[in-house]
Amino acid sequence: MPTVNVDKELLYKSLGKSYSTEEFRELCFHFGIELEEDTSETVVQNGEVAPERPLLKVDISANRYDLLCQEGIARALRVFLNLGQVPVYRLVKPSGGLEKIVVKPDTAKIRPFVVGAILRNIKFTQDNYNSFIDLQDKLHNNICRKRTLASMGTHDLDTIKGPFSYDALPPKDIKFTPLNQTKDMDANQLMEFYTPDKHLGKFLHIIRDSPVYPVVFDASKTVCSLPPIINSDHSKITLNTKNVFVEITATDENKANIVLNTLVTMFSEYCEEPFTVEPVEIHYPDGTVKVTPDLDNRRASAKVDYINSCTNLTLKPEEIVELLNRMSMLASVNPADSNEILVEVPPTRSDILHACDIMEDVAIAYGYDNLPKRVPSVNTIASAFPINKLTDSARRELALAGFTEVAPLTLCSHDENFKFLRRVDDGTTAVKLANPKTIEYQVVRTSLLPGILKTINSNRKHPLPIKVFEVSDITLKDDSYDRKSRNERRVCAAYTSKTSGFEVIHGLLDRIMRMFNIQFIGRNSKELGYWITEAENNTYFPGRSADIYLTYIVPETSRRATIKIGSFGVLHPEVLQSFELSYPTTVLEFNLEPLL
Repeated sequence: MPTVNVDKELLYKSLGKSYSTEEFRELCFHFGIELEEDTSETVVQNGEVAPERPLLKVDISANRYDLLCQEGIARALRVFLNLGQVPVYRLVKPSGGLEKIVVKPDTAKIRPFVVGAILRNIKFTQDNYNSFIDLQDKLHNNICRKRTLASMGTHDLDTIKGPFSYDALPPKDIKFTPLNQTKDMDANQLMEFYTPDKHLGKFLHIIRDSPVYPVVFDASKTVCSLPPIINSDHSKITLNTKNVFVEITATDENKANIVLNTLVTMFSEYCEEPFTVEPVEIHYPDGTVKVTPDLDNRRASAKVDYINSCTNLTLKPEEIVELLNRMSMLASVNPADSNEILVEVPPTRSDILHACDIMEDVAIAYGYDNLPKRVPSVNTIASAFPINKLTDSARRELALAGFTEVAPLTLCSHDENFKFLRRVDDGTTAVKLANPKTIEYQVVRTSLLPGILKTINSNRKHPLPIKVFEVSDITLKDDSYDRKSRNERRVCAAYTSKTSGFEVIHGLLDRIMRMFNIQFIGRNSKELGYWITEAENNTYFPGRSADIYLTYIVPETSRRATIKIGSFGVLHPEVLQSFELSYPTTVLEFNLEPLL
């Protein structure tokens, strides 16, 4: 959940009342947000003196983009407390015609969409200026998915001149002075310059490998921004800025429109004519012309009986209307059907998508703690998934055999998952993180072995033998699933001692299978069961490994099938060296799911 720092004095002034911490915590609870901390109650925080101006740290639901700034929270709470009405946001077109952004064809190669708007005659103070910048950061990290889906550029319109153009050019052809810098750089130099930067360096990968970079120019070919990295210093906004030009480039047009609506509706209250926004024309290469933003209310509806059935209430339509009005939505009863509530959803409430969202707002306004309790109308009996029952049985048998369970992380480095195990990445197996925070978390593991061996490495000082196991999921790419990947439940055990312990691991496999009532059979047997055969595997020492096969009946087809479910053996010396292990180690790993 995003946390928003709100100036306590300014918020209470907006609400017309000073609250104690507990009173405000209670208000937040009733509104569906949470007060995390009131800094005025903390003299020292992490060894530092608390800030002079007390802050309220408020946790916001991730889908409530309109509450990611002080302005949005104050506005919503005022309406909730019946201290004000929902603002009416208006588009105001200037007499001289709309500003234009002309989109060039090459932008389709990297970041095809752009939207824009202008806030005229805005008055910045240090407080609302800081809030303006902070909201952009929170939107970038939230709905914009760290600028990959959309990124904002805000400019002092008086320093640039339209019409604007949105193009995509080779890096060497883009040259400007980045924000808060003093010398010109081309885009290649800019990439090198910001690589070590803790704030901007993490966004460079979004466009670094592209042959063309997106860029926004004004009419005189002055660079306004290099999305999604940084704006130009030429057009930076300050406390003296009067007219703000907002451009948002994106790979997802819907997200760009939501972000634009959120930004301009939150800060249009500081315009000379409050809650007015000047639209911008977007001219696409195919001749399409769009005007952004769209601040019209959206129409939605929900049935009265649906809302009452979900909340276990017996509210009248008029009562539901009143509750929805407190949640910043203009509601009314359908004149043709008293069982239907018609809702005008303002542009700030992009989280309202279905009738269930309307019902949720009714429940929040009514008070979750006020909802009556009831016994479910049907009886249900809980039961564990078969794979989880089998997993618990496997854990119990491994523990009874003297092995200790461990729980390593599911993420590991690419080398640990492949190179250290002497395996080759074919590109079709592992799910890789697009922007890993550290080298240790690059892929989702495709084997339980790396975690087991890292655990042994961390416990090398323990007396031998070291006997550990894990029964958990690995993740594999699979295009047959909507999410393009699937989990697979596996068993992995390792034995480290002064001798290999091959017979210990072999005996452990036999014990597990016997307890699962799966018999050992010969390779060519016509019975059902498991069998092993000598195999060559790069992870294991040559001649000291075996593959495990299972002959079983496929439930879906009732046909007999034989599959390889795993392997065991003595680890290759290079694998031991990679994980810095000094003693021979024998491991077992197999897929548990076919044993169901």
